[in-house]
Amino acid sequence: QVQLVESGGGLVQAGGSLILSCAASGRTFSRYGMGWFRQAPGKERDFVAAINWNGGSTAYADSVKGRFTISRDNAKNTGYLLMNSLKPEDTAVYYCAADAAIMTRVNRVRGEYDYWGQGTQVTVSS
Repeated sequence: QVQLVESGGGLVQAGGSLILSCAASGRTFSRYGMGWFRQAPGKERDFVAAINWNGGSTAYADSVKGRFTISRDNAKNTGYLLMNSLKPEDTAVYYCAADAAIMTRVNRVRGEYDYWGQGTQVTVSS
């Protein structure tokens, strides 16, 4: 069992930056893939970025490619999402998730993640 807790959300002006953190409990986190998803009001929860178990492979949604960076520190049981050049359309609740099935894969599919955090609000003002 893994519990995930996101932090680092907040209000930022367009063009600004934020770093989200995802703190995981349990020793097995280092063997899981990890992803970030976001959900804006009235919309589905969409893929943002994913990283495999050791950080060797990553994937990004086209809308954030070149602006966001996903990373992880397994020694600290923590994942990160660095968000630069933020836009108002990035406003959403951001969730981190853990994929326990295949440690080497980079997973874009929301339904295949096994554990979820409670989310952290990111609001970008214009």
